[in-house]
Amino acid sequence: MCKYILNAFSINMLNAFPLKVSFKEIALEEAQSILANHAPDSGVGHTDTARVFGGLLGQPVNANRINVSLDAGDKALIGQYKGPRLPEGATSLPEGATIVWVVASVE
Repeated sequence: MCKYILNAFSINMLNAFPLKVSFKEIALEEAQSILANHAPDSGVGHTDTARVFGGLLGQPVNANRINVSLDAGDKALIGQYKGPRLPEGATSLPEGATIVWVVASVE
């Protein structure tokens, strides 16, 4: 179960050291399944990115600038945007852009 949905990851999100973080790329369908079974807290900091995530995932994702704190045993679903800057008001990916879905597991 993922604690958060994020659009970025930083070591500042880790509460203690040493911790090990592993990243596993997943398909969009698996990301959709994760959200269908549990609604993690949103740590997606940009409105347009949240809107695009929601369109791809099939359910709303709120923009929410929060401090994310991860401990051993926590997981986070990360949508890593790759492409040109999102146009203001975007609701879908611009041409040439992709989102790589990743689950970060903290041990």
